[in-house]
Amino acid sequence: MRVVVAGVPGAGKTSIMEAVAKEIRYTIVNYGSVMFEIARLRELVEHRDDMRKLPVSVQKELQKEAASKIGRMKDVIVDTHLTIKTPSGYLPGLPIWVLNEINPDLIVVVEAKPHEILRRRRTDTSRHRDFETQEDIKEHMDANRYAAFACSVLTGAPVMILTNRDGMLEESVERFMEAFK
Repeated sequence: MRVVVAGVPGAGKTSIMEAVAKEIRYTIVNYGSVMFEIARLRELVEHRDDMRKLPVSVQKELQKEAASKIGRMKDVIVDTHLTIKTPSGYLPGLPIWVLNEINPDLIVVVEAKPHEILRRRRTDTSRHRDFETQEDIKEHMDANRYAAFACSVLTGAPVMILTNRDGMLEESVERFMEAFK
């Protein structure tokens, strides 16, 4: 089984995946980390958050190579983004060439309230995030929902919207595990 778990930065997808990893024996792979390792080896970026500022053509090349690596994995949960906010606009995180390689059985969109996401981003010192407003975050979340359902149409995978509110991580993990079964 292949599961895609996606959400805007700060929605809590990685926190959910860390908790899920204790419950199941699937490989959990972060798509952006695979892309970053490829980009870093090519000396294109020094920090992960610089990838979204690369020319779109370069980002697409990185996506393709990462998709090929991930597509060869069995029983995998892919922690990724449905859309990436770039200076050129929203870049699809799962374009058709990625969907063809990964071929997900389930797409999970992790969401939280925009004010919660904004607070999480501001307290995360491990990343170099651009400043955004709650309205920007809401727009990005909407773009993710549209992208999730477009991916569903192309793959036949159901879409689950998983709310990850502050203080409710255990409930989010439990709901994910129910859908996963």
